[in-house]
Amino acid sequence: MNASPGAVLQILELIVLTYIALTCIERVMKLEKELVAASSVPLILSILLEGDSYGYAIIQRVKELSGGKIEWTDGMLYPVLHWLEDRRMVRSRWEKADSGRKRKYYSIQTAGRETLREQKEQWMAVTSTLNQIWRAQHA
Repeated sequence: MNASPGAVLQILELIVLTYIALTCIERVMKLEKELVAASSVPLILSILLEGDSYGYAIIQRVKELSGGKIEWTDGMLYPVLHWLEDRRMVRSRWEKADSGRKRKYYSIQTAGRETLREQKEQWMAVTSTLNQIWRAQHA
């Protein structure tokens, strides 16, 4: 099977993102690192769909949504945000917080919404399949 150059590039980019995530996720995490790495893009895009946000707030939102089972570090989050920004899925801007400190806010863009829609369909297919087999095994 011959893959197109674009498909090969996408696969290589996902390998790089997975490597970054695997080397930077805190050891106290309760989920498998590979699962957290694979879910980082749809999680970030979903959070940004709720509204613009900055790095620390994204990390805290993931921790909150996961009940503390997913704990990201800055070293894991920012390379993924930069990757998303390079692909025009998100846009960033600097804003001054009430404290006077500048924060870099990220917002989802059209390409990010499209990617999120595609990834959501894929994740729904995976979770639906797992739920079906697990229900059958516990019946």
